[in-house]
Amino acid sequence: MMKRETIHKVLFWTLVALTLGFAPMEQVDACTRAVYLGPEGTIIAGRSMDWEENTGTDLWAFPAGMKREGAAGVTSMKWASKYGSVVCSFYNVSTVDGMNEKGLVANVLYLAESEYGKPDGKRPTISIAAWAQYVLDNYATVAETVNALREDPFVVIAPTLPNGRPATGHLAISDPTGDSAIFEYIGGKLVIHHSKNYQVMTNSPVYDQQLALNKYWEEIGGLTFLPGTSRASDRFARASFYINAIPKTADMPQAVASVFGVIRGVSVPLGITTPGQPNIASTYWRTFSDHKNKVYYFDSATSPTVFWVPLRELDLKEGAPVKKLTLVGGKTYSGSAASKFEPAEPFAFLPAAVK
Repeated sequence: MMKRETIHKVLFWTLVALTLGFAPMEQVDACTRAVYLGPEGTIIAGRSMDWEENTGTDLWAFPAGMKREGAAGVTSMKWASKYGSVVCSFYNVSTVDGMNEKGLVANVLYLAESEYGKPDGKRPTISIAAWAQYVLDNYATVAETVNALREDPFVVIAPTLPNGRPATGHLAISDPTGDSAIFEYIGGKLVIHHSKNYQVMTNSPVYDQQLALNKYWEEIGGLTFLPGTSRASDRFARASFYINAIPKTADMPQAVASVFGVIRGVSVPLGITTPGQPNIASTYWRTFSDHKNKVYYFDSATSPTVFWVPLRELDLKEGAPVKKLTLVGGKTYSGSAASKFEPAEPFAFLPAAVK
């Protein structure tokens, strides 16, 4: 039985959630991201990609020195990549996940409440499809990224995705020190949450409200019970509890396996949907990033095998060719797949019309 004091606290946080309207909004995506903070630099970021349909994802190896532009009209941001990276494409028009050669990891998740503001004629523009890639191309650490982006150097433009859904999302990053940051655009303003404590991110509502909802479940205590639905706030609570409950070990295989268990435990079985609640979508794939050794794992829900890509086995130096690891069409791999990447023309970022 819970103590009377605990019950009062639970009721308090429930009332806070209801009063402030922290009910999750409808969305099409139900992704979860969690970062494991283990001893001796054992830092692992895991995420699931839940969507209403197969996103046609391939893996790409992008070298340093690539000439880029933000695919957002004549005012598009332009840059050359400082660092090489391995990324997951989204419909092969967007970078939605990845790790660069410095061990910085970027995870984009859907956020229905996102509002990016309008071009002001002063700052360059960038399609949201290139947002994560810009970060991976330019920065080595979370702190460096936060210091640069808090200046709000560009305007993000969110076009419509190939399936007709709005391309609205928020960005989580992590690095080999275990540092994390969450970037959201709310009411046209950039909001940054920066702390090692921000290990978990899901979807709606916005991040500060997710933290408040999770406080409610912390008051109950995960050993008593945890919320069991596939809603974003419930997955946030479960992932937050499990990522810190699993053993802290420097044994990398065990640590990676434990994080696999956490992310699989908050995934939605393939084929499950809920009529009228598109925020409960099937998990199509999961990634796991070993920050310490710079190994990128891929776990497909449509394949019985797991493969990984040690970045040291790829040529990511300036002048190296762009390469693709094809997953579309049911191709599967097992073990290290670095040698299976083949030269390819890089995908074009989804263009965003500037109004």
